[in-house]
Amino acid sequence: MKIIIAGAGEVGFHLAKLLSFESQDITLIDSNKESLTYADGHLDIRVLKGDATSIAVLKDAQVESSDLVIGVTSSETTNITLCLLAKQLGSKRTIARISNTEFIDDREKIDFTALGIDELISPEELAATEIQLLLHQSAFNDTYEFEDGALIMVGVSLPKTAPFVGKMVKEAAKIFPELHFMPIAIQRGGTQYTIIPRGDTVFKEEDQVYFITSGEGVDELYKLTGKEKKEIKNVMILGGSKVGFKTARDLCNQKFNVKLIEKDKEKAFELADDLSNALVINGDGRNVELLEEESLESMDAFVAVTGNSETNIMSCLVAKSKHIKKTIALVENMDYFQLSQSIGIDTLINKKLLAANNIFRYIRKGEVVAMTRLNNLNAEILEFEVKASSEVNGRIIRELDFPRSATIGGVVRDGKGIIALGDFQITEGDRVVVCCLPRAIKKIEKLFL
Repeated sequence: MKIIIAGAGEVGFHLAKLLSFESQDITLIDSNKESLTYADGHLDIRVLKGDATSIAVLKDAQVESSDLVIGVTSSETTNITLCLLAKQLGSKRTIARISNTEFIDDREKIDFTALGIDELISPEELAATEIQLLLHQSAFNDTYEFEDGALIMVGVSLPKTAPFVGKMVKEAAKIFPELHFMPIAIQRGGTQYTIIPRGDTVFKEEDQVYFITSGEGVDELYKLTGKEKKEIKNVMILGGSKVGFKTARDLCNQKFNVKLIEKDKEKAFELADDLSNALVINGDGRNVELLEEESLESMDAFVAVTGNSETNIMSCLVAKSKHIKKTIALVENMDYFQLSQSIGIDTLINKKLLAANNIFRYIRKGEVVAMTRLNNLNAEILEFEVKASSEVNGRIIRELDFPRSATIGGVVRDGKGIIALGDFQITEGDRVVVCCLPRAIKKIEKLFL
């Protein structure tokens, strides 16, 4: 694919990096020479200095023959204008990064596709949504919903007490004869090694295991993993950033008790006006005495979303020392993901990764309707819509020439999530959730073309 990315900041560079690994034809546009020089020196891509909204620059980037144009500069006005121009100049598809979530909230009223924008991406919106999902599934450290929760992906670190530690997958399945979940990926404790589990794969203590489950399977997973389902009602949020504001607003709407701490006095007063159902406190969240004065110990969850990754990590560690059930930290440095389990924070989230995951599904072949990359794992979860022409249409799963480095986690049919085993027949219109390692992606894509 020929892909043009405007914006060599963190999201743009991360996207270009991921896409260059896949041998895509990438052109990166930015007006900042320093950012482009770094990208040019580290990635196998073409860089172009200039204004992304300049028609001359876009023509130089060969926009007329591009398959995808992605606007991820820090200016949403630039991103929107770029997409309008690119579509008019012949680009097949456009994606704009925005920070004003009103555009997403009101997309049913405004036809952005007619304007030339195929998709709107808000990293802040994605991060806030991820936090809410994590708070609803309190014992799990990673989560993703397919088709509004018809199927749910959850990640959990297996404690020593989990009933199926030391057992094979097929043995664990017999514990619950009415199977409502499927293990799709395992990362061995203390390693970077990703396994796509088979029936003879053995679960081990401290494995990070990812499951696909239907709604009724979530409670089974709590029992099977030895995790306790804890109700979360009282939430403390550190940082009145866009992510912090949106998280607080949405949680208040869901009847959570929310305390938000913001260091900047003027901003704290603005937040207090906008968040009438939350308690907004002006103070430095790094101050342990302040956190204790504000009843940190009585909180069920602590969410740190300031603009400083180290502040977020350290304050979460303080919260964890007070036995808070759930801690979530927003981090910018991708390298920190490898530390999350070892340092004791429940979940680290990264806006770049969330935005890249969301955009990545447009790169995949076949009718991909959703996609996520597992944090710190070398695996992707893709949701394909089965077409009449798809090789899998009308076939029974066990008869498919499916690579060993991939597995079908579940199927959504008529809005209902199904954990599909070997004798399940896939039909046109089904939405099939597949977990695969990079080496299997091309073969999987062909099955769903």
